[in-house]
Amino acid sequence: MSNETRARAGALGGATIGARLRRLSERIDRDANQVYADLGIRFEQRWMGVLDLLDRRGAMSVKSLATELRISHPSVSQTRASLLAASLVIEDEDPEDGRRRILRLGAKGRELVERLRPVWSALEAAGEALDREAGDLVEALARLEAALDRRSIAGRVAETLAEK
Repeated sequence: MSNETRARAGALGGATIGARLRRLSERIDRDANQVYADLGIRFEQRWMGVLDLLDRRGAMSVKSLATELRISHPSVSQTRASLLAASLVIEDEDPEDGRRRILRLGAKGRELVERLRPVWSALEAAGEALDREAGDLVEALARLEAALDRRSIAGRVAETLAEK
């Protein structure tokens, strides 16, 4: 990273990682949402992972979706609610545990996924090109995620404070 880039990153350096990742994520989502809007498709970017998994794997529980997507259960539950409201998924009671809900694509959801496949393919190609241009950022993010899996920010801060 050049000195100029470091200077633009802000005086706090590593403390800005979360803010910068959020800003980049919002920017990418905005651009992707613009793609859908330009095509006249009503779509929320947060639906992508759930719809893709349900299409590829079939019916899944909210817990399984959260685990697979590596996001929180409440986040998947919120996505579930908006997908149900849009009539894209159908929710069934789990025959083995009545407290659990199983989601599957409804007819409208299957039609939407079919229409979105070429769009998702184009978004994937754009993402791969952007990753190459940025110098294999996906690999760097995987390393960051693994480092956080080894020791959280909270653990690192506690350790630093204990040393003082």
